[in-house]
Amino acid sequence: MILGGDEVKQKMNSVQPRRSKVRLFAVALPALIAACGVKSAPMPPELVRPERIQDLRAAPDPQGIKLSWERPTHYVGGHMMRDLDSFVILRGDTTGTLQPVAVLAVTDRERFSVEHDFSYVDDKTVLDRKYHYEVVSKTTDGYVSEPSNEVEFTRVKPVPAPNPETFHLPPSPASPGTTN
Repeated sequence: MILGGDEVKQKMNSVQPRRSKVRLFAVALPALIAACGVKSAPMPPELVRPERIQDLRAAPDPQGIKLSWERPTHYVGGHMMRDLDSFVILRGDTTGTLQPVAVLAVTDRERFSVEHDFSYVDDKTVLDRKYHYEVVSKTTDGYVSEPSNEVEFTRVKPVPAPNPETFHLPPSPASPGTTN
């Protein structure tokens, strides 16, 4: 069968929309494939816990005992951590059992610049009593780090700084061979 000019135009017009749909599909398919699916290998839960704090320190404070430490920056699996939620402060005394005494929330998750050093003052301590402390980190998903290094500290009465207006140096001892 031989087609006339009008019939050829009619066939061509019906093929054009089909070709443009195929082209659109060919362009959109790779974009859809790239947008779907897993971006990286899933990680087991034990690797998405925060790294253990290893630099917990204790110092005297007029109000009690001051604990300080640096922020953990990575998960146990090595990836950069961006969902740090809080720190749980654990304290024990002569019994040896550590109990949570405070939860310190991390409030800088949405800020451009994050805090690197954290501290907490335990003001519910008794003079001349020895305390043990550990800190654990917690993510927004509830994953908890291993406890930090343990520090031990005895609260002592702080010695006030000398008043510069009334402070005098003791007289220096006389040098041998000098007379008064």
